Amino acid sequence: MNILVIGSGGREHALVWKIAQSPRVKKIYCANGNAGIRSLAECIAIKPEDIHALADFAASHTIDLTVVGSETPLTLGIVDLFESRGLKIFGPSAKAAEIEGSKAFSKQLMKKYGIPTAAFETFDNADQARSWIRSYDKPCVVKTDGLAAGKGAIVCMSTSEALDAVDQIMSGKQFGSAGSQIVVEAFMEGEEASIFAVTDGTGYVVLPAAQDHKRALDGDLGKNTGGMGAYAPAPVATHVVIERTKKEIIEPTLAAMAHEGRTYKGVLYCGIMVTPDGPKVVEFNCRFGDPECQVLMMLISSDIVDLFQSVADNNLDPSAVTISDAHAACVVMASGGYPDAYDSATTTRAGRLSGSMIRQKHPQREHPSSMADSSSSRGMPMKNCRSRNTLNALANHAGTHSGANVPMSPSSLKIM
Repeated sequence: MNILVIGSGGREHALVWKIAQSPRVKKIYCANGNAGIRSLAECIAIKPEDIHALADFAASHTIDLTVVGSETPLTLGIVDLFESRGLKIFGPSAKAAEIEGSKAFSKQLMKKYGIPTAAFETFDNADQARSWIRSYDKPCVVKTDGLAAGKGAIVCMSTSEALDAVDQIMSGKQFGSAGSQIVVEAFMEGEEASIFAVTDGTGYVVLPAAQDHKRALDGDLGKNTGGMGAYAPAPVATHVVIERTKKEIIEPTLAAMAHEGRTYKGVLYCGIMVTPDGPKVVEFNCRFGDPECQVLMMLISSDIVDLFQSVADNNLDPSAVTISDAHAACVVMASGGYPDAYDSATTTRAGRLSGSMIRQKHPQREHPSSMADSSSSRGMPMKNCRSRNTLNALANHAGTHSGANVPMSPSSLKIM
């Protein structure tokens, strides 16, 4: 099979790495890829959002299956375009991808169908948003309606912080048109987890729950980022939590989307808060998370190509998916200043890491395995190894760096 992967980050590196293990695969292309991916796939100079050029490439190069890593091409309708041309592709349609593309849509969907989430209001007028926040006068979260690369949610513990967030998003246009409408929702107490359901629109299989570390600085401080690391499985997602998430969130959401004429295929990323009242939705995403994908790919034992193709063919067999009982972790080295402005000419150095896999998130520059440039925010997501001592060291490093509590006790950590 010829496979095309779309995207250029650590997530796509992980997808390419896992796809390359399939005996069914003859050739892998990645658009537009990065220097790390080049050792496993041929990188092509087509941007992920140039969906028509990608369709032309897939048709001319006899691509048997396309796997979309990032959200932008999904919301632009790449799946609809490929399917209209008879090209097989893994991912949701544009109408289904709106579950991530519009926070207002996803919140209204949950409200309509009784899917547990925080109480919320939506605003397209900054003055009205400020007035409501002053009257609410409680901790809240201010979110952009549109895509903001995982950075469009601002946790506000005071009214003044919430008013500042409205100024940043709506008046200051920090996230451009993505912030022309906002969602303001009640602050939820609890611990977050990411639960991924791969579905063909009817059946589904749940992958190991992961937990990523959002804050940029030690002690759970600093701004939200696209993710400073992740590990899986996450202990907070107990069997009871997983079962409740399936019955109260995943299944009702898939049914709701089908009822709305937006049948969902691909991977549904359920960002949940484990509250005293049970799991509640923080957000939905229409693709694998990054860095969560990097640990998930290490824990799937079965052929990932079989899974992706079964979704594209509408014949998913959940029993065919096997999961390792090991644990995996990812730690990110980021440029100083991230997620705000930073020096893109800086080189990030990690030294030589024994028994590790470094995934590069930057575009097309070449570097040794201990280095990455800063041309794309988070420089180097890294995985590391099998002994209890090294596992504990990595877990402690991840927890210290992000402020996360990483209560991992097993003696094995997957390596790539």
